[in-house]
Amino acid sequence: MNCLPFNKKVLACLISFLTILAFHFSSYAHIRLPHIIGSNMVLQQKSEAYLWGWANAAEKIYVTTSWNNHTDSVVADGNARWKIKLQTPAAGGPYSITLKGDNTIVLENIMIGEVWVCSGQSNMEWSSHQKLKQILDELPVSHNDNIRLFHVTKTTSPYPQDDLEGSWKICGPESLKGFSAVGYFFAKELQQKLNVPIGVINSSWGGTPAEAWTPAEIINNNETLLQAAKMLGTTPWWPTLPGYAYNAMIYPLTQFSIAGAIWYQGESNTTMPFTYSQLFSSMIKSWRAAWNKEFPFYYVQIAPYTYGNHNVGNLVREQQTKALSTPNTGMVVITDLVENVKDIHPSNKIDVAKRLAAYALAETYGQQVGIYKSPMFTRMDIKGDKAHLFFDNAPNGFKLSNGKTATEFYIAGSDKVFHPADVKIEKDRLIVSSKNVKQPEAVRFSFSNTSISNIFSKEGLPVAPFRTDNWSVDTTKIVEQPK
Repeated sequence: MNCLPFNKKVLACLISFLTILAFHFSSYAHIRLPHIIGSNMVLQQKSEAYLWGWANAAEKIYVTTSWNNHTDSVVADGNARWKIKLQTPAAGGPYSITLKGDNTIVLENIMIGEVWVCSGQSNMEWSSHQKLKQILDELPVSHNDNIRLFHVTKTTSPYPQDDLEGSWKICGPESLKGFSAVGYFFAKELQQKLNVPIGVINSSWGGTPAEAWTPAEIINNNETLLQAAKMLGTTPWWPTLPGYAYNAMIYPLTQFSIAGAIWYQGESNTTMPFTYSQLFSSMIKSWRAAWNKEFPFYYVQIAPYTYGNHNVGNLVREQQTKALSTPNTGMVVITDLVENVKDIHPSNKIDVAKRLAAYALAETYGQQVGIYKSPMFTRMDIKGDKAHLFFDNAPNGFKLSNGKTATEFYIAGSDKVFHPADVKIEKDRLIVSSKNVKQPEAVRFSFSNTSISNIFSKEGLPVAPFRTDNWSVDTTKIVEQPK
């Protein structure tokens, strides 16, 4: 039997409820931070770095940074949000940041250095979880207090989000498990060469098309991109709708100061390859607009693979080359880093990461790294029955890795029938011809899904795939090169 009269029972329950409710709201009204801001993080050196979060409306928050023992303050607005700008020093640490309002938060073991975002699909995501030997071998020796890892949890949203799941961790055998191999080896190379702390944020998801990483309004307001997006369909394994990964896995990072981004994606856009350059360039521009910074964006051209549809892989590679017209970008060619064209996940991630790092070291940090770009076709001169091909990024000429002549070159006349070509290497050019083509009009190199050539710059970088024509692939014929 309840000993309280009815009115007293109601009153006691009401007081209890209000007490719990008050505690609930007060706990959420205290200073709160997004997950990307926390102990063990790396802040971008010599930059305007932002801290932000939530608190009581009109609550004053004092922020003290240990690198200069300076205290500044900010007042939360009527929406219970606050944001404060910090001037960060040159690389160093560890430091602490103390935030004091109705509650106190102390962020510890903070480093100042260089911060990079790595994103894309499975070749960026690939890690120890996929039994990748290179990263498994690295785990026992991976502890490095000057490399910090932030792994973004996979999630989606139809609308831009304020926060995401993840936490900053010191690089080591446990924290590296499941982390992007390319992202880690990229960070390791930069850390060794720059001798500063490196923070790398892994926000990748296997199988995702670039549409998922692009703000939906960019695609929905462009009829060409919208029609291509509609051809993607849906899957049970990854998001395909425009903006869904961007909203939940990129947008919440855009107030966090970074040095740049690296990207490995494209395999899932072979459904509609002809629009990829426009889509990809639009995505890069949208990220930069969200960060309000024209940061460098370095990416990997997809590798040779046995796609079911004729030439779709190389059509995406061609589009990725066209995207180099976007300022402050760089593309790594990896046609030589493939052991099995039936495996869409090449196992050599170290050399991919080192080539990305070479771009960053040369172009972002101004270091002397030698030739770091693959030879890129620039123009063709027809002289009689021969085509003279000229290239950028091959100042010392070319070399063959095996055989007596370069492979994967084809030449055609006005009939659009491509024949295997003979190739003569001269210092500043390649001279291409075929006894079956008396009046050349076009040359294609490595223009197929699976082609792996044997020609490199003298410095050892593979010549980038190209074609000199713009003929429809459906109106041309290929005479296969003898095996």
